[in-house]
Amino acid sequence: MGVELACLTVFLLSLLPSFEGRYALVLGVFRGLNPILSMLAASAGVILLSIVLPYAFPKIDDLMVWMLRHGGRFRVKVASAYLKHVGRIRVKAKPYIGKYGIPGLIFFVALPLPSSGVWTGALIAYVLAMSRYKTMAVLLAGGLLSNFITLTFTLLGFGLPSPL
Repeated sequence: MGVELACLTVFLLSLLPSFEGRYALVLGVFRGLNPILSMLAASAGVILLSIVLPYAFPKIDDLMVWMLRHGGRFRVKVASAYLKHVGRIRVKAKPYIGKYGIPGLIFFVALPLPSSGVWTGALIAYVLAMSRYKTMAVLLAGGLLSNFITLTFTLLGFGLPSPL
């Protein structure tokens, strides 16, 4: 695989929920891509998500409300499930954000664990009515920190398969 294609693959994977930049860059390194290039490609994905997601979630909510009003049985089920999920996230996240504030959300986004990250952080910020610009800053800081943490552990050899 050429360097350009490898970088594009890392970038595109970094846009996926749950996968995001932190895992995309590890895949790039494991596939032989220069760690710096892998970090840059994955970070480009974090930057794009940090800008787009704060604008996308209100539109998704509008679509779900429209589906509830104008949808058939399937659309109503999808919209209801989405809105119920958002409600659960709001209830679970509010006490933590209230207690730990912006640094707590940055830390949550930065944790390189499943179900944390830029997508979930954006949803939490949205359901808690955080301003778009604060959300962008939180997602950017947490996402880039997550990439840095993951790359550091990868380069130090944690979790690398044994060559034997």
